[in-house]
Amino acid sequence: MANIVVLDYGTSNLRSVAKALEYVSDTEHQITVSDKAGTILAADRVVFPGQGAVGQCMNSLKEKELDEVILECIKNKPFLGICLGLQSLMDHSDEDGGVDCLGIIPGQVRRFTNAGVDERGNLQKIPHMGWNQVWQSHKHPLWDGIKDGERFYFVHSYYVCPDNVEDIVAETDYITRFVSAVARDNIFATQFHPEKSQHAGLSLLKNFLTWKL
Repeated sequence: MANIVVLDYGTSNLRSVAKALEYVSDTEHQITVSDKAGTILAADRVVFPGQGAVGQCMNSLKEKELDEVILECIKNKPFLGICLGLQSLMDHSDEDGGVDCLGIIPGQVRRFTNAGVDERGNLQKIPHMGWNQVWQSHKHPLWDGIKDGERFYFVHSYYVCPDNVEDIVAETDYITRFVSAVARDNIFATQFHPEKSQHAGLSLLKNFLTWKL
């Protein structure tokens, strides 16, 4: 039985992520929520979820010494980042007056500006909240069975700008065209919340559990 650890650094949506993983695991995986370095390092796969502000996230990771644990896990385990779990992988975020992140994937985190009006005349407010289409820019095992343009659930005011286009595997249109998923080697990370995205999100989580590097 494979052991999947959901990284706990004090965020509020851990249980919903864990429950979604349990639902798609078919009892073939042990799902654990933990902030213990030994438990995380011993996991077969790691999920890094999050919502809120990146400054608080990075402070909590450092206080718990989980930043170094993440850097170690990134080397050889299937790793899924969700929302802040994506943004924290970048070099730097503009949020909270400017915050240095983990620097795993080169790039910046920017805030949406100049809210506009969509093609139906609806005001595009900040934060971007609700369902939106995700356009796959590269093939990836985690997209298996998920159609291009499928809708996923978002809640965010900031978005990532990777330096390398090769790291981008999906984009979404809201105010601007922004990166909604990245992938590199054993890393896959999304701006949207698969645990809140019904069938499509559960399919992505299932794909993560069966992803062979």
